[in-house]
Amino acid sequence: MPYFVYLIVSKLKNKKKYSYVGYTRDLKKRLNLHNSGKGAKFTRGKKWKLVYYEQYDSKSDAMKNEYELKKDYKLRKRLIKE
Repeated sequence: MPYFVYLIVSKLKNKKKYSYVGYTRDLKKRLNLHNSGKGAKFTRGKKWKLVYYEQYDSKSDAMKNEYELKKDYKLRKRLIKE
């Protein structure tokens, strides 16, 4: 079963955008968890939209690329604008 690295975005009333990067085996379930307040602590209380994901065959590859995407704010901004 594949792993996914994903980028989700939330827009608040003040028009500020927040992004979050994670990895999972089930994208739909994970997004539902974030939107229901049961995801990561940072994501609670916000409505999230999936804007980008990549598929990997191994957990270690997914974790490595999740870490790289979390650090690369310029890439995250580019992915959000697309």
